[in-house]
Amino acid sequence: MGPFLPYLADALVVLGVAVMTVGVYGIIRLPDTYARLHAASKIVSLGVISLLLASTVTGNPAVVFRVALISAFLVVTTPVSAHVVARAAYLKGEKMEGRQTVDES
Repeated sequence: MGPFLPYLADALVVLGVAVMTVGVYGIIRLPDTYARLHAASKIVSLGVISLLLASTVTGNPAVVFRVALISAFLVVTTPVSAHVVARAAYLKGEKMEGRQTVDES
């Protein structure tokens, strides 16, 4: 399994960069704050954690521990921060844009 680990790390880096690229494109192209927040939270949860997992290939226990802590921190804080920003936008009066959007709140 040893000779395949660098390829696994490369695949995880490519996956992370691809997800982050699509997410940044979504932030630029999506019409309103709420949709942009969705794209931004996906960048963190899928893209950055994929890049972090690529660094665990070293097998160094200190690196693996740090990656686990950073990933846990991101998994907990990303949805909370996106919710807080969306709630602030809603309380400020930001409207949903688009042709078929329905505000159900």
